[in-house]
Amino acid sequence: MGATVTATDPAALEGAAPLLAGTTLVADAYDCVRGSDAVVLVTEWPCFRELDWHRVAQSVARRIVVDGRNCLDAGLLARLGFAYHSVGRRALLPD
Repeated sequence: MGATVTATDPAALEGAAPLLAGTTLVADAYDCVRGSDAVVLVTEWPCFRELDWHRVAQSVARRIVVDGRNCLDAGLLARLGFAYHSVGRRALLPD
């Protein structure tokens, strides 16, 4: 539908490549989110939970986060200007 998808995973890049045709795979999470319209988290790897969200906020095109694992700090993300969406909880919009 016209979306460009860039993804990363600390353990599965090589194995995922043949399964994700049309997806750009990168090794670094910050490279992954640079210029993105939305950040979608679908795994609970500590390296993603512990991202420097101030840095992420400065590198994305739009501040939208979809937390598919409900493991991020919604309040922090809203304070940084992100629209926070998660599974089974209400959305939290920027302050």
